[in-house]
Amino acid sequence: MVYYDKDGIVIRDLRRSDARVLTDEEIAQGWDATIDKYEMRLRHQAEGKAVALAAEWNGNVAGYINVYPDAKSGAFANRGCAEIVDFGVLEKYRRRGIGGKLMDVAEEIAFSYSDEIYLGVGLHSGYGSAQRMYVKRGYIPDGSGVWYRDQVCEPYSDCRNDDELVLYLSKRR
Repeated sequence: MVYYDKDGIVIRDLRRSDARVLTDEEIAQGWDATIDKYEMRLRHQAEGKAVALAAEWNGNVAGYINVYPDAKSGAFANRGCAEIVDFGVLEKYRRRGIGGKLMDVAEEIAFSYSDEIYLGVGLHSGYGSAQRMYVKRGYIPDGSGVWYRDQVCEPYSDCRNDDELVLYLSKRR
């Protein structure tokens, strides 16, 4: 299904062929990537657990995002809130409005399932642009504190500033 198609940007359902392209491109830009996460998203989409989206820029796969209508993990688990998960735009396609359109479509889908949506954002500098974008889009911290490996990181406990250290943010319609 195509959700958006204008000015060279297409937002559509993720396809099996996208998984290899995205994985290879992420590896080429120095990310620690495997095809497993895309195969999982495709499986969850086939099972009706998620809506997995891909973005194209002038016919080239450029990014991805996923919506889980009733997330089973994180700060809002099992509360009937939709979660936006695993959002990325390949570096060579950034600053073209692709990420904003991916978020627009993902939020529209997420809000069709619940009046409050949420996401987790990493805390290291690699997530800096995402952190700023979420604040600009109206997301606020949920108040549960920092999470590490899918659990609240208790005050003064040990953790690592890796991709598993996140802050959950939410937004109401």
